[in-house]
Amino acid sequence: MTLLNVKNLVAGYGDLRILEKVNIIVEEGEYVAIVGPNGAGKSTVMKSIFGLTKYIDGEIIYEGSDISKFPTEEIIKLGISYVPQNENVFPNLTVRENLELGGYTMKEGKEERIQELFDQFPMLQSKRNDKTYTLSGGQQQMVAMARALVLSPKLLMLDEPSAGLAPDLVKENFEYVDRIRESGTAILMVEQNAKEALRRCDRGYVLVQGEDRFSDTGEALLNDEHVKKEFLGG
Repeated sequence: MTLLNVKNLVAGYGDLRILEKVNIIVEEGEYVAIVGPNGAGKSTVMKSIFGLTKYIDGEIIYEGSDISKFPTEEIIKLGISYVPQNENVFPNLTVRENLELGGYTMKEGKEERIQELFDQFPMLQSKRNDKTYTLSGGQQQMVAMARALVLSPKLLMLDEPSAGLAPDLVKENFEYVDRIRESGTAILMVEQNAKEALRRCDRGYVLVQGEDRFSDTGEALLNDEHVKKEFLGG
């Protein structure tokens, strides 16, 4: 069943149009990756879905309803969480306090949900009382993802989760994303490590100059000669 259907989306910032009729589909429980060159508008897609850009035209259909003009706070309540690339944790708060903030709208069950996430990510359990700024980049990224999961979203959007990580941490980071997907949460991810993202995802989109230029299974895109030559380094 289709969870998210972005149709002919046109969006940007102020008078600047970034996206030109972008089309993206995410099925329930699916892992979808958006790749492409710098400046293609990948992050703008995520921000537009989350209500953080200027909507111009098109539709953003979530669970059958058009949320194109919904404010971010309403989008969160519908079951969509977003982890931006930068400034995605509260560094002076502990790991546990970060997760508590992720569940600030919950009226009940917050403590149980946080414990579930500690069980899912044991490293966070061991660091739960540490200030987040003392953690490594990879560990902080894990905190950001866990905080976004406190509300048990149906769709988790991740913007460049491996950016800035040491090479030996990139694989570990992708494994955490795999684990989230295996729990039943749909993933929509923008990723600079295009080959690794396409290897793992169900379906991928190649965004170029604000347009979705190619879309197929991750495996098919990896083996597409034109995609390999132009966007994957051969």
